[in-house]
Amino acid sequence: MVSDFSAAIFLAALIAIILFFIWSFKVKRLQLIHKFYLMLAGSYGLCVIALLGMKLTSRDNTLALMFWDACTNTMGAVMPVFCLCIALIFVKGWQQMPKKTIWLFVIPVITILVVWTNPLHHLHYRVFSTIKSEIVFGPYIVIAGIYSWLCQLVSLILMINFALHNKSRLYMLQCLMFSLGCLSPLTVSVLATVTNSFPITATPLSFMVPIILNGIAIYQLHILDIRPIAMQRVLDWISDCYLVLSDKGVVISYNKPFEKILASGYGIVKSRYLSDSVKKEDVYKKTAIYNLLTAVTSSREACSTISYEQAVTIDTGEGTRKNYYVVDVTPLYIKEILSGFVVIFKDVTQLKLSMQQLQDSQARMMEQERLASLGQMIGGLAHNLKTPIMSISGCISAVENLVEECRDSLEDPDVTADDYREIFKEMEQWFEKVRESSSYMSDIITAIKGQAANVNTNVDAMFTTEELIKRSMLLMRHELMSSGSRVITETEENCTYTIRGDVNNLVQVLNNLLSNAIYSQKQVGGGDIVIGVKKDEDNLKIYVKDTGTGISAGVKERLFRAMVTNKGAHGTGLGLYISDAVVKGKFGGNMWVEDNPEGGAIVGVSIPLSEVQEEKTGKNKGD
Repeated sequence: MVSDFSAAIFLAALIAIILFFIWSFKVKRLQLIHKFYLMLAGSYGLCVIALLGMKLTSRDNTLALMFWDACTNTMGAVMPVFCLCIALIFVKGWQQMPKKTIWLFVIPVITILVVWTNPLHHLHYRVFSTIKSEIVFGPYIVIAGIYSWLCQLVSLILMINFALHNKSRLYMLQCLMFSLGCLSPLTVSVLATVTNSFPITATPLSFMVPIILNGIAIYQLHILDIRPIAMQRVLDWISDCYLVLSDKGVVISYNKPFEKILASGYGIVKSRYLSDSVKKEDVYKKTAIYNLLTAVTSSREACSTISYEQAVTIDTGEGTRKNYYVVDVTPLYIKEILSGFVVIFKDVTQLKLSMQQLQDSQARMMEQERLASLGQMIGGLAHNLKTPIMSISGCISAVENLVEECRDSLEDPDVTADDYREIFKEMEQWFEKVRESSSYMSDIITAIKGQAANVNTNVDAMFTTEELIKRSMLLMRHELMSSGSRVITETEENCTYTIRGDVNNLVQVLNNLLSNAIYSQKQVGGGDIVIGVKKDEDNLKIYVKDTGTGISAGVKERLFRAMVTNKGAHGTGLGLYISDAVVKGKFGGNMWVEDNPEGGAIVGVSIPLSEVQEEKTGKNKGD
């Protein structure tokens, strides 16, 4: 029977359980592990009520005693299974119980049926008594006992195995609480069965230990309580996917997007090492996981956050698409001891697409501006080419006349060898003019051909500032002549500067500066425009100086931004913006503007001296 001391303990436990239930039902949205703990505590509470009922029942009232005993055996059948479920929920991280776990309750249900129908078959008790020495158990007690022991033993093994794989201080404490809770009733139950030295209340009292220790693990050490859930919500909010690893690389937790995108496709499973999801033979198929493992190792060694970009191919069912993520691997420390890592995946696919669209738009604007510039030059080129073409045509006509004269004089005895020599000399003079005109046309064609090339090509070659100015002058000759402007060059004496890069890119920039200067100069009736080249401590400066209307202060502050122009309706606002992008992207330099003390403006390009070579020529390069 139940002793007075045991009854007092049971009564105190019952009061504590009732108070705990009242507190628990005030908390909304209990997690799964909390629910199973409540079922465990509730089962124990009912068992305690039955034991107290047995204490208060007369020994002669056998039927009532059998009822209370059946109640205790009913609760005793389900409590080990509840302990096993709590262990599974903790180790597996379940938010919902899988349907297959219902099979765990098959034996307890059979046990309950056997206990409550015992008088019909005596499978549980052959002889019932409240005195332990007088009890004679039936054959089924072996099945029920072994199953109860197996549940507690499996719970213990699960906890110990999890603790060995997750050696953080928090997990060790949690697993210790659970393990001691499982070990206590298992040990007492085995000893009570093997020996007769334990009272009938020993096993019920031993279940008080897992109730207390599991409660400490769940509520005091915060297993799956509101704080981890809150942290999960925060991680969901700041990331598209996240993964939590132990300090040994064991997968602790991840959210549903991670499971859908990475875990299911790469074989990542909770409570297993991340490295177990990859093998040497599939290194090319699981590059993302190898990169993640490398980042975790780097984060461990550097004791800091490691960031990198990762492309992931996703199967959408209708095909595949590639997503891009910025991955941050951050080490987690508890009292300055490394306890794990949190890996945050931020989807930047749309950002990359937007950046690509922006780059494409910029490329289109640059191409449109280049084509507009070419359109302006073509009109001038037609005029520039007309003169050498007419000259060549005239030379050919003159040579044809000389050839006809030679043919007609072949039979003329009055024509001497000296006469033929004079004709040949005149032919050579005409041919020389043809060569000069052809050379001029070739220079123009070379210049326009280079400008017609795609602005995105990257030709890494060396060209001189003289070549740069020459090409620009050829292309802008007609526009300069029609505006009544004249170009003067200002260069340092005895120096030639050679620049590394694509000359056509810088020709486009210089043409744009000249075009702007010509427009400004037109407003004051023409005049001189200066192209200058000079060097300072860090840069080579190439500038265009005019004495036109100048640039207002408001426009000057924003001059190299898109859609900013000093020409009003006559400008696109793209020329200097694109030129600045070309100078920065192709030559690592920058553009600048300042007022001309003589009136007008000076707009120039600064190129780092690292991209420039200087050569002493020994002759004056000035105008």
